[in-house]
Amino acid sequence: MNLISKVRSIQTAQKRPSVLVIGDLMVDHYIWGSATRLSPEAPVPVVNVKKESTTLGGAGNVVQNLVALGANVAVAGVIGTDVSGKQLIEILESEGVKTATIIADHSRTTTVKTRVLVGSHQLVRVDREVTEAVSAELEEELLAGIIANIDGADIVLLSDYNKGLFAPGLTQRIIKIANERQKKVVIDPKGLNYEKYKGAYIIKPNRKELAEAAKTEKISNLADLENAAKTIFIQTGTDYLIVTLSEEGMAIITEKSSKLMPVKATEVFDVTGAGDTVIAVIAYFTALGLSVEEACELANHAAANVVRHVGSATTTVDEIIKDMEGY
Repeated sequence: MNLISKVRSIQTAQKRPSVLVIGDLMVDHYIWGSATRLSPEAPVPVVNVKKESTTLGGAGNVVQNLVALGANVAVAGVIGTDVSGKQLIEILESEGVKTATIIADHSRTTTVKTRVLVGSHQLVRVDREVTEAVSAELEEELLAGIIANIDGADIVLLSDYNKGLFAPGLTQRIIKIANERQKKVVIDPKGLNYEKYKGAYIIKPNRKELAEAAKTEKISNLADLENAAKTIFIQTGTDYLIVTLSEEGMAIITEKSSKLMPVKATEVFDVTGAGDTVIAVIAYFTALGLSVEEACELANHAAANVVRHVGSATTTVDEIIKDMEGY
């Protein structure tokens, strides 16, 4: 049975995997306007606001990708007790996502990235965030919620955006809890400390993130990838390292083998959020029992779909199949 037939049979059976997403939740706030003059106060454009919109960013974008694919999703994370936090919860709940394990902390601000755009040109980005590690009390509350939800999950996805949630101790406790319950852990990593991801099934850095974590000057070919990967395998013992390579596709690396998967995109308008789509698709199809290689093939086609759109986008299983049939 070829891959398209496999995916169609999964659709016919109406299988819906349950995914527990633990991650740095954030809000993406967009302000669109026009700019026809410079400010008399400083050499900067004056933007006349035409419209504003709010979407989910960070781990929230991963969640929306999973929902678009058809997964049942529960989310664990930390937000502030502010308007943006309430908005984030409302968006998630409107999409049928379980939010009981999202903890509101009065000492934190919900991460909000505000982008001011004129036409397709981004003038400035303003970030509101707290990146300190969460308190010991919050860690315990979060872990209790994760333990309560993990048995109902087919797979656990960690979406790390380096905003203070994934301190090494907490990250290791989460992975240990998942492994004890035979739940595969899939990670979108950030930062330089990959040892905290020890025990994960899949770790998915991009080329730049891998080079930084492996302390390698540059990665320009498969040999460089394999050398950098050795460092990560020593640190984490992960089963699979999946490296996204932007316009070159992705690489699947294990301790014994490596394979390059060329990009499927024919047009690239915006790569924003493509990494979130890739990790969501890999987790979704791995949870349904497909091999990692099959899941990556599908993720490559999914990424081809989303990079054709400006801004973070999602894709559906039908759209992935359509892209495969036309390739």
